[in-house]
Amino acid sequence: MKAIGVAALITLASPLIASCAPSGTAAPGAAALTPKQAERLDRQLAGKTPGEPVRCLPNYRTSETIRVSDTILLYRAGGNLVYRNDLKSACPGLARDSDIMVVEQFGSSTCSGDFFHLVDRSSGIRGPTCVFGDFVPYRKPAGDGG
Repeated sequence: MKAIGVAALITLASPLIASCAPSGTAAPGAAALTPKQAERLDRQLAGKTPGEPVRCLPNYRTSETIRVSDTILLYRAGGNLVYRNDLKSACPGLARDSDIMVVEQFGSSTCSGDFFHLVDRSSGIRGPTCVFGDFVPYRKPAGDGG
């Protein structure tokens, strides 16, 4: 009789457990991505393979910051190289891409553990303080012209 109760509980809980499954890409940090965010991340990293994470990213290396979600930033360093940063925790409002990112930087590099905050573009009100994670380089393999 006890086994029947456990089986019934598992059957009832299965839809709840399945609803917790990540959406979008299976990449790390992608659990909360919307389909549009997952498509954007996949498009930016298509054909590139991840390398060893680096702690700091010199500012001269990047030409564009791409906000994928409240937890993922991409830094473009040319057509063949993109750095992915999975923040230490979610940064509410980052994905909206309407607030200004103000990086609190000491030196010429942005590093894991450095802070930034968001500022509302119209009111100037300071939003959440957020923390960078490691920077993972994604490169196109050598000889891949596409």
